[in-house]
Amino acid sequence: MGLIRPVSRRLPDGTFREVLPFHVSFEGLEKAIICRDEGDCDTLVKCIFVCSKRKNVIVIIYAVVSNHAHVAVLAGKFTEAKAFGEEVKRTYSQLFRKKYGESKILRGTDVNVQSIDTDWYLRNVLAYIPRNAYDNGAESLLDYKWSGFRAFFRRIPDNSRLRPVSKLTHREWREIMHTGDDLSDVPWKLNSDDELEPGSACDNDYLEKAFGNDETFFYRCIGSVNVSEMTQKLVVSPRKMKTDEEFYKEIDDVSIRWFMTGVANLPMSKKARLIPYVYHTMKTTVPQMARGFGVSREDIRRLLCKV
Repeated sequence: MGLIRPVSRRLPDGTFREVLPFHVSFEGLEKAIICRDEGDCDTLVKCIFVCSKRKNVIVIIYAVVSNHAHVAVLAGKFTEAKAFGEEVKRTYSQLFRKKYGESKILRGTDVNVQSIDTDWYLRNVLAYIPRNAYDNGAESLLDYKWSGFRAFFRRIPDNSRLRPVSKLTHREWREIMHTGDDLSDVPWKLNSDDELEPGSACDNDYLEKAFGNDETFFYRCIGSVNVSEMTQKLVVSPRKMKTDEEFYKEIDDVSIRWFMTGVANLPMSKKARLIPYVYHTMKTTVPQMARGFGVSREDIRRLLCKV
């Protein structure tokens, strides 16, 4: 079952564009509890969506727990997904400081962004994200309130019990949504506890099509995803500088996935496609990339300037 990862979507600013999936995580928080209670979780979820509107990306699915968060988004390019992640970090830091009087709570937090480049990777990322609810002791993913899990496969409550965010007053936007932004054009809805209903805010269609519109398949993937492997790919690897040997093996693996051949056999035209992806998804340097790809540092810099 093949997927078409790029899709055309109407973005928050009203334009139609081709977008791609990215994974955005806020990690490195083992020593910091950024969500100390359910009110903080609610604030961070709303911050994610407010920032998605600001930075013109679409949220597919998310999970917020006490010391980290994961979001899959659709964005036009890597830099836009990265800008969204940085905006979430900046905005939530301000809200946290206002509530607790503590500054720099997210100073040591990396915003990691990964381009999702294969069907296998896409399904595993979308299955891995809701599983993070178990980190907060959740016994049931469906009952965990701070994940987008219940948005999918028709898990939408009676609309008559939901309140449109677009109909709130400016004062309510500040008090409930924690923003002074104009939200008069968003489709989001609130439940009776003034929590954001994920079924009104996530891109249901994209996730469901990724699993062939098969809810059972979605459940199977959630149950079978290798959490350790995904944590390594999505969280640990982007923060760790590799030796040249490790780096070459990793870019060779990506080259084989993309082009069915190793880096050494790639023509320059295909290296040019791979180099920006590697630079944005691995902790590396221009000299190491020049060595790994067998091209000059000047060529590496020239290609990176184009993205």
